[in-house]
Amino acid sequence: MNSSTITLHAPAKSKAQGRLDVLQMLSGVLLILFLWTHMLLVSSVIIGPGVMNAIAWFLEVTYMAQIGGPMIGLLIFTHFLLAARKMPWKSSESEAFIKHSVMMKHRDTWMWLAQVGTALIILIMAGVHMWVVLTDLPITAIKSAARIQHGGWLPFYLILLPIAEIHVGIGFYRIGVKYGIITAENRAWYKRKEYALTGGFIIIGLITLVRFMYLPLFTAM
Repeated sequence: MNSSTITLHAPAKSKAQGRLDVLQMLSGVLLILFLWTHMLLVSSVIIGPGVMNAIAWFLEVTYMAQIGGPMIGLLIFTHFLLAARKMPWKSSESEAFIKHSVMMKHRDTWMWLAQVGTALIILIMAGVHMWVVLTDLPITAIKSAARIQHGGWLPFYLILLPIAEIHVGIGFYRIGVKYGIITAENRAWYKRKEYALTGGFIIIGLITLVRFMYLPLFTAM
């Protein structure tokens, strides 16, 4: 291959990678919005099981649950594939990455490594969660409470909840940095907001789990 061929291929490859980066960003934003919306909808059980049941009924009669559920699953898998392009899969790459991170003491680099680790866990656990819910329609408060109280799912969600919210919080922050929304001047302010937002959704999730734990099953209709 001569130098002119290399010159022609390099910009094309760079442009393709740029498009994939944009797709990764867009899919990430959609998943962030979905997770926050999902959390708020499920946490409606805090107000009352009837509220959650009414929302679930609407989602199912409009086929948003039946169609949207698999689409979200596909979006999660697509986002993972797009992000996997930059993950250090080889042991030599991982060792070099960790070594340089320790030497540089760069916090954002460690955040990216945490995002990689949480992504692998979420890919599996979110898939299991979606399969269990979508194969047991309709969604009701009593079914969700029964899984928590007698189905042994409480430890599962106690792991998935913080991992998902931390992953989303880091992703939200890194998108802002990558596309110039978060700068050196406002970075500290955005970090505080990120911590507050992530912590807030984790607290809402924990309160929701407690509500399911103590929801009388015979009255959660």
